[in-house]
Amino acid sequence: MNIFALSDFHLSFGTPNKSMEVFGPIWKDWTDKIATSCHEMISSNDLLLIAGDISWASTLEQAHQDLKFIASLPGKKVLIKGNHDYWWPSYKKLCEALPKSVYAIQNNSLEFGPFAIGGSRLWDSQEYHFSRYVDFTRSAFGKDEIKPFSEEDGAIFQRELGRLELSLKTLPQHAKKIVMTHYPPIGADLQPSKASTMIEAYGALACVFGHLHSIKKNVQLFGKTTQTHYHLTSCDYLDFKPIQIV
Repeated sequence: MNIFALSDFHLSFGTPNKSMEVFGPIWKDWTDKIATSCHEMISSNDLLLIAGDISWASTLEQAHQDLKFIASLPGKKVLIKGNHDYWWPSYKKLCEALPKSVYAIQNNSLEFGPFAIGGSRLWDSQEYHFSRYVDFTRSAFGKDEIKPFSEEDGAIFQRELGRLELSLKTLPQHAKKIVMTHYPPIGADLQPSKASTMIEAYGALACVFGHLHSIKKNVQLFGKTTQTHYHLTSCDYLDFKPIQIV
């Protein structure tokens, strides 16, 4: 079994007025590019990690066609919630609605062979910033990336750290551990943060995440600490091609 990751699909089959193609040529036919690359690279025995911002839908009903698209991709798929996933219902309702071959993580973890996958959405942190790496002239989300950090942001971040730990505590000790977050859990320079310290304390081999878009060309972010390899997997950053983690 190989493990791949690709995030931030921003699907809109159920909300066609929210097509990502309005954000520039790079997003032209983006769902076709995702499907083609996944079918070329991933087999039915493999695992695909999708670290949030799955659908523009506002309700689970609107997200049905987007989840059907994900189910059509090869292998097993594991989802976590992103900041734009307003459609995401209670975990019980979500699991009942997910198509076969699609799984979700929320305050828990999942095992696939020798691997265990856990994680949480996370949130913005004051410990690191990424605006210097973003080309705002072609950003899909305008100035949202550089909004001032608020007291509410701090409270959400602390709550998400708690949810991250809830999930990590469920990881079996014997397993090879991989963590999914939506927001980056560490800065581009890999200096330790609250989230990365927690992730590495639980022995994660790798952490995959997204959220960042419109990264300047020829900029390489993140990498490997002594413990964990951190992978940015936003689909426009990876040219809509999944990256192999294991």
